[in-house]
Amino acid sequence: MRRAVVVAAMVVAACDPYVDRPPAPAHDGIHGFAGGCYVMDATPPGSSNTRWLAAYDGGDRFAFCATSDTAAARFHVRAADLGTYLFYDEEGRYLVGEDDRFQRAAELDSDILLLDDTFRSPAEWDLEVSAHDPERFQLRHHATGNYLTTSGLTDDVAEAAVVALYPATGCAEFPELTVDADGAVAPRQWPDGDVYGIVETHAHLMTNFGFGGGGIFHGAPFHRLGVEHALPSCEQFHGEEGRRDLVGYAFSGLGEVDTTSLLAVFIAAMTPEFNHHTDGYPTFTDWPNAWKTSTHQTQYYRWIERAYRGGLRLMVQHATTNSVLCELMTGLGAQQVRYACNDMVAVERIITETYNLERYIDAQAGGPGRGWFRVVKSPAEARAVINEGKLAVLLGIETSNLFDCFLTPPPGQPACDAAKVRAELDRFHALGVRAIFPVHKFDNGFGPGDGDRNVGQIGSFINSGHYSNMVTDCPAVYSVFDKGRVTFGGINMPRASYLEPAPNDMSTFAGDPIGTVAPFVGALMEPALEGDHCQNAGLTELGEILIEELMQRGMIIEVDHLPRRSYVRAYELLVANDYPPAATHGNSNGGLVYRLGGISKGGLGRCADPERPGAMGDSLRARVAEIVANGGYPAEGFGFDLNGFAGGPRPRFGPDSACGDTPQANPITYPFTSYAGDVTFTEPHLGDRTVDFNTEGMIHLGLLPELIEDARRDGVTDVELEPLFRSAEGYLRMWERAEARGAALRRATLPR
Repeated sequence: MRRAVVVAAMVVAACDPYVDRPPAPAHDGIHGFAGGCYVMDATPPGSSNTRWLAAYDGGDRFAFCATSDTAAARFHVRAADLGTYLFYDEEGRYLVGEDDRFQRAAELDSDILLLDDTFRSPAEWDLEVSAHDPERFQLRHHATGNYLTTSGLTDDVAEAAVVALYPATGCAEFPELTVDADGAVAPRQWPDGDVYGIVETHAHLMTNFGFGGGGIFHGAPFHRLGVEHALPSCEQFHGEEGRRDLVGYAFSGLGEVDTTSLLAVFIAAMTPEFNHHTDGYPTFTDWPNAWKTSTHQTQYYRWIERAYRGGLRLMVQHATTNSVLCELMTGLGAQQVRYACNDMVAVERIITETYNLERYIDAQAGGPGRGWFRVVKSPAEARAVINEGKLAVLLGIETSNLFDCFLTPPPGQPACDAAKVRAELDRFHALGVRAIFPVHKFDNGFGPGDGDRNVGQIGSFINSGHYSNMVTDCPAVYSVFDKGRVTFGGINMPRASYLEPAPNDMSTFAGDPIGTVAPFVGALMEPALEGDHCQNAGLTELGEILIEELMQRGMIIEVDHLPRRSYVRAYELLVANDYPPAATHGNSNGGLVYRLGGISKGGLGRCADPERPGAMGDSLRARVAEIVANGGYPAEGFGFDLNGFAGGPRPRFGPDSACGDTPQANPITYPFTSYAGDVTFTEPHLGDRTVDFNTEGMIHLGLLPELIEDARRDGVTDVELEPLFRSAEGYLRMWERAEARGAALRRATLPR
């Protein structure tokens, strides 16, 4: 510890002459340096003989040895978190504390690249007010907790150097994606006082933290070390030519390959040929592409910001993951993970990281609460955030094994009961979760999965050990997923009781997926069952308790993954309690969702009709008419389900056009202004390349402004688009109604 002081004195002595420390520069506190250009000086405690930090030892290290600020390194100070910074010099090198020295690193390791969830970068520095001088600072090494001295690191705060940051010029730009938009978002409301803006009802920002947090889904919405670590090449995870991206291959190509080919791919743990280019920042040859590749990030925070500047004001951020796909990929050796594949482990991590994204954006904006991205826990809070001109973010959960309530619990794990469900609801409500899907793809303790007929059918079989349970005697109600033929007919064996013991033991799947599934390959190869089928069971008793408890808490109940029998029963409960549902996969249930005060999701058409200007607004107009006819608030937002393996809007022009032979006109040109008129959008870029929305479509969320402008160019009027920009209000009214009904239901159950 004392060695640091002695060495510091020797360094200063070796760097004659004496240099008097300048006056402390004005500053805005520890959060006020983000994005600025500075030089740094430091003195030992009690000394005024200063030195500036500069490149040293042939440029491989930094040292406090420059005798003037003109010889000092110019640092772009980049926020990694609130009060935590990276120092990036004019040659693109980082200040790194390592081996008791100040290294000058051109590249950084990260938790992503190392697949080490405990890794903390030695390039991060926490800025604190100096223990010796209230006008200056000290730097604490984020990875070790030690303090910077003029010659190295110490664990004794009494020896921490007294540091100042002086504004400078000549810094390098820190690597980052551009927003390609000019103008500040102006807070606004509609003349009647309703909030202004679009709702995205169904988003998955953090899918990269699902699936064990490895590289099954690649790319993050942010990273503390910047875009180079948030959106790097996926080759480390998806392999050369993307051939280890088996999940992306299966979800993107299941309709184009037969069962034999798909099974062969998984046995080989590699696609048979080129799959995709792997390069990420700054070249991005093949990804992001929301409508083409399902396993790459499409909602980086700068893309979210661009959508926000185009009118997005409310977003429902659902935590999603899939333990079976995770266990499959790790069991095959095709991927590694950072933590357990368990659904709820991922859900909790995703919730944490969503708050971390809020902190990160705040850090770039200059301090707590100053960013445009705000997690909200009540409709009143959301209204306040939106009226400030910011983006309100609501937390939800969409995963199959909700609360670890398996249909067939893993060995040694008890089945869920009502007490556990109530406790978990309380716990996640305290974490900020307000929207929940009772079921997703697989059967669970609350009821059958959504009836997915493709990969989901096999996954549910593995997840529970139960054969598929599809029949042709179906309720006469529309379903988004629970319909049509049964793809894997050989594993469909309807049973009398949904809750009967599983006939197959799948507990060895995580360690040996091929060996576990091998006895059933013959059945999987059998032909599909044609005709309309549906799940043969509905909500369990525990499932009904879940619905009732969600209502008691005023939480948002997502209904569109419920299979037909569960869907019918859920609506009976909703109607009986006059409770509004959320139908964010678009099923309005014949308008009943609106009659109950709920919401669904709509969209804009992707193809113009040369004979009828404004045809791209047909679906929005039709949905608004349905809402009005059923007494609802005339507004409808989007539900893109990006990062949820659901696709995205395709282009109108070029070889990938969604419009076939129908001639298209009036492509997007630049610049154009937002619907509100406060932001001007310029040609979008992905690092080194320019994006052509006309021929590429909405490949990431940041092209939402183009999607809207495309409809305007087709002749959809601003009056016709108004329901889209009132959709945040529509969602908040549903949420307010849910909270009001929850309060009434709680009062009704109180002892009298």
